Formats: sequence, C-alpha cells, structure tokens
Amino acid sequence: MIDKRPAGCEDRALFEAFDATVLARIQFAFTVSFHIIFPAFSIGLASYLAVLEALWLWKKDEVYLELFNFWKTIFAVAFGMGVVSGIVMSYQFGTNWSVFSDRAGPVIGPLMGYEVLTAFFLEAGFLGVMLFGLNRVGPRLHFLATAMVAFGTLISATWILAVNSWMQTPAGFSVNEAGQFVPSDWWAVIFNPSFPFRLVHMVLAAYLTTAFVVGACGAWHLLRNTAPRRARTMFSMAMWMAAIVAPIQIFAGDLHGLNTLEHQPAKIMAMEGHYESHENGAPLILFGIPNPAKKRVDYAVEIPKLSSLILKHDLDAPLAGLDSIPEELHPPVRIVFWSFRVMVAIGFAMLGIGLWSLLCRYRGTLATDARLHRVAVVMGPAGFVAVLAGWITTEVGRQPYTIYGHLLTANSVSPIEAPAVGASLVAFIVVYFLVFGAGTFYILRLMARLPRDTMPELDEGPLRTAGVTPGPAAAKPHGGHHGH
Repeated sequence: MIDKRPAGCEDRALFEAFDATVLARIQFAFTVSFHIIFPAFSIGLASYLAVLEALWLWKKDEVYLELFNFWKTIFAVAFGMGVVSGIVMSYQFGTNWSVFSDRAGPVIGPLMGYEVLTAFFLEAGFLGVMLFGLNRVGPRLHFLATAMVAFGTLISATWILAVNSWMQTPAGFSVNEAGQFVPSDWWAVIFNPSFPFRLVHMVLAAYLTTAFVVGACGAWHLLRNTAPRRARTMFSMAMWMAAIVAPIQIFAGDLHGLNTLEHQPAKIMAMEGHYESHENGAPLILFGIPNPAKKRVDYAVEIPKLSSLILKHDLDAPLAGLDSIPEELHPPVRIVFWSFRVMVAIGFAMLGIGLWSLLCRYRGTLATDARLHRVAVVMGPAGFVAVLAGWITTEVGRQPYTIYGHLLTANSVSPIEAPAVGASLVAFIVVYFLVFGAGTFYILRLMARLPRDTMPELDEGPLRTAGVTPGPAAAKPHGGHHGH
C-alpha cells in the first residue's frame, strides 16, 4: 500500500500526541541542563586561576604558573561552550515562552541586560589579556585581568540568580492593565526573599564542582605517577576546598531549606514526600517510592519526627502536607523527591571525602593513599550531578508555576503547535550531543595531558621545569612552557 501523505507528515503525527507545553518544558530543561554544567565549572575555575596566579606572585614557585597555564586553556573551552549554550535559552524565550516573556519582560529583561552590560563585558574585556597577555602586560596587570574575569563570573551568577530567584519568590512588582509584571521597587526585585540563600548555595556548589574536577585530575595523575609535584599540588588544593566548603555548603543548604519552607511550602512537601499533614512532628523519609495515585510513599524508610526537628527545630512541631493544598497545585513529587535525595547524598559524600583527606593529611599520606585517589577520580563528575539535581529540585518543585503563585506554566507558553516544538527539540538533542559532546571530550583530553616532570624533585627551592633555566630568568614570566 502506497503512503500518499505529504513529506513531513510522519514527523508531525509523531509529535501531535504530545502536549506543546510539555515539549517546551522538556526542551528548556534539556538546554538548561547542558548549559548549567559549564557556568558551574567556569565560576569555580576562574577563582581557582586567580588563586594560582596569586600564589605564584607570592611564593615565586613555578609550579603555580604551570598549573595556571594548564587550567586556563580548559577554562577558555568551558567558558566558550557556556556562552554558546546560554544564547539558545534566550532564543527559546521568544519561540516557546512568548507569553511569559511578554508578561515578565519588564522585570526580567533589564536584569538580564545588566548581566550582559556588567559581567559579560567584564569577562570578555579581560579574557584575552588573561589568556595571552602575561608576557605583554607584566605579571601584576595580568593578575588584575585574571581577578576581573573571576569577578565577572561571580557578577554573572549574581544577576542570573536574581532573575531566577525573583521567579521563585517574586517581590517588588505590580501588575499593569495589560497583565504585565512591572517593577515598583528594584531593590526588592533584586534582593527578593530567596536570592541571598540561592546565590550562596549556587556559588558554593560551583566551587565544590570545580574542586572535585581538579581533585580528580590530580588524583588521576598521582595514580599514573605523571608530574607528581604538579599533581600533588592540584590534589592538595582541591582537598582543602572540599574539607572547608562542603560543611559550609551543608549549612547553607539547611538555611535555604528553611527559607523555602517559608516561601514555597509545596516544594518542601514534595521534597520531603509529605502527602499528609503531621500535627505532632513529621518523620524524615530517607527512602521510599512516592505513590501519587494513593498519596503516600510506599516502602518508606523514615526517622520519626526528624523532619520537624530539621525544618522547625522542634521534634513536635506540626508540618503541613500536600493534603493542605489543591491537588492541581502539587509539584511532580516523584521527580522532586528523588532529585533532592541525589543532591543531598552527593553533598554528604563530598563531606566524607573532605574529612578523609584531612585524616590522610594528618598522617602524611595525602599524596600516596591510592584508595583516596581512586575515590577522588570517581567523584570527579559528582559536582555536576549534584548541581543538576539541585536545579531539578528547585525548578520542578516550583511547578505548576513559572512565576511562583502568580503565573502558571500552562499560561506562559507560546501559541505554538507540538510538532514545531518537537522538531526543534530533536534538532537541539542532535546538535548538542555532537557539539558539546566533542567539547567535553576535548576538555577530558586536555586534563589527561599534564606533562611529566622532567627534572627530579628537589627537597628545597622551586622545581625547575622544561623551558626554564635556573637563575634570574626563572622568576620572570615565560611562554616556553604552558603546561598543556
């Protein structure tokens, strides 16, 4: 039998069974998941580069300059992929979310414009100097350029988190005759109730993500015995970051959770798996299988009253459940429940690695404990997984709203048909895996190419490496050896 349907009808029929809103949400989730990986890495790596250069200027130890040159190339690639992947999300505001853009544009548009005018221009202006200018502008001015790039990444995170936090806890606005959100107090818009907690939580997550990537790279080369001094320095710095920042992050996450309970209680209900309200103390459900049909968590492993203790610092404090709000306002519990647990589990695993490293440091085995090094290699991508899990928790937990409590997701989507969204989704998946898959593979290849030490280790004084001769010339910037 001959199929007489016009060309393209098969693809159209494939996607007509789907809802356009669902496909638009999948598309944005897919692109933002790819994008967030690169800023989470570049924010931490830019600060790490600034620290490396500061240590080189202070201690006059060439190993810090070699590590700087090694990681700056990786930073450049990650930064470029972050910029490219971020542009696509702005494009989707106009194609798939035009109603949201129209209504929220007076608030969100200026904030994203400020991000470009401040952070992106600052990063772009000094990036070239940081990458290529050491021998041209001198060490001190070059360090200023590196510090400005690091500062720019933090400013970028500040503006983007201000936008997203406003969508989570909107404040400082009014609604005009056209139904648009119009700022009435910019200070309240930017410094909305969840902004400080979410900014701190995200920046610390970026630092931990970078620390475990650097630590995995150093551990990998320690296991292979390539460039032991450089690898040892990398690994030691990364483990200091893990030991110091992981407990701070857990504390910051707890404060963020208390803030979320106050302003987005439904999200906390989904995270905790509390379908029912508890009048005399709520249990902490460690594991289980959420059952939305029967409004319960099957096979739950729980600790009585611990959730009330964590969230309200009182064993007998009452906690409301999802039964206290209309069912149509429930977030997707299964996704939020599990993504939250993945994030928390990785956070405590990072804390465990940090404490283990302190023990090894105390025993003098930090550079020789192969078990710690193998675990550190395995934990290399853990920060990215935790960041993705955290974003899934906060974004899916906000549903069914795009602007919490004010604009439903179903009322934010463009008047566009499912086949059009589906076709662009397939194109994004193919292109992203090809382009960013190749970029990620290239970064991994760069990490694997840390050159071997070419001189024996010395007990005293800086190690002289290839391209650097002992004497006064060794203290000067050089371009003969870039560590990659």
